[in-house]
Amino acid sequence: MKINVLRTDLANAVSNVSRAVSGKASIPALEGILIKAYGQKISISGYDLEIGITTTIDATISSQGEIVVSARLFSEIVRKLPEEVVCIETDDRMITYITSGQAEYQIVGMSSIEYPDLPTFEENQSFEINGGILKDMIRQTVYAVSDNNAKPIYTGSLFELSDKKFRIVAIDGYRMALRQEEIDSEVEASFVVPGKTEQEVLKLISGEDSNVKIIIGLRHLMFKVDDYIVISRLIEGVFLDYKSTIPKTSKTETVVNTRLLINSVDRMSLLNGDKIQSPVRCLFRNDEIRLSCSSAIGKANDVITAPIMGEEVEIGFNNRYLLEALRNVDTDEVKITLNGGLSPMIITPVKGDSFVSLVVPMRLSNG
Repeated sequence: MKINVLRTDLANAVSNVSRAVSGKASIPALEGILIKAYGQKISISGYDLEIGITTTIDATISSQGEIVVSARLFSEIVRKLPEEVVCIETDDRMITYITSGQAEYQIVGMSSIEYPDLPTFEENQSFEINGGILKDMIRQTVYAVSDNNAKPIYTGSLFELSDKKFRIVAIDGYRMALRQEEIDSEVEASFVVPGKTEQEVLKLISGEDSNVKIIIGLRHLMFKVDDYIVISRLIEGVFLDYKSTIPKTSKTETVVNTRLLINSVDRMSLLNGDKIQSPVRCLFRNDEIRLSCSSAIGKANDVITAPIMGEEVEIGFNNRYLLEALRNVDTDEVKITLNGGLSPMIITPVKGDSFVSLVVPMRLSNG
């Protein structure tokens, strides 16, 4: 194989693809990236047996071929090359020669035969969605994906399409995040996408105007994002009936400025740390939200003016869970709905139903 390629294009492609490469793998080839040179383009792939990322970039190909090279080493070399044009050549011993200006490298590669094939699957259904909208939907829900492998189904988000609406739902036992948008598609489907896959798709979406195509198979799915393809396994299992967890009634409601509430909770959080987790108390009464926090290192109090409709209620929250829910809201104001001190706080837009966030409270001690 012998190719000439632009360093900037190569560096960007290798950086993005390398995120799907295993750090430590039982198969040595999985710690590398696969480079294939055919026609007028080269394809670059990374794969860790759960998620694969592949892309193509333009190149001048003098001799076709394939090679697997260390993802970490190759990425560092390409990033630090002095000139814009890079020449990559391999020989029969799998030695890879990298030249740019006066800089030259020789690194040991591996045969592409040792690299596992990326999954291929039959397309059951597919749909397209604006990249900017999908980016917002993932960002506003992925924070609530569980990192506990005891229940694998919740280490991903539910993607649900029905009645021309697309919903993403994430639950980790302490909070729930739901984001939905109307979509021009007749597809009816429900599947669970790993949180890691969502994070990678989030990083790859650059253009707000371009569409992302999502292709659904029986056990895998594919995201087509600009020049990248992300192939991922789906998580098997039964996802919680999330609709039943959203209360239909309310005892207390208020509309509050999102930024004011974030800032106030943030101030209370100064008394908490990795080893200290005291609840942030919120007392809703007399058109005020009184916030307080008491821990081993001190006490803090704050007050926000807001119209309180309904019963007086005192409720406590883990400051991080509450902040993450509020920080992923894209509206200046939010409606907060409560059903006593032991039921989850419900955060929604003042108008519409584009998002719903639930945060489970912490039990408060007396005093």
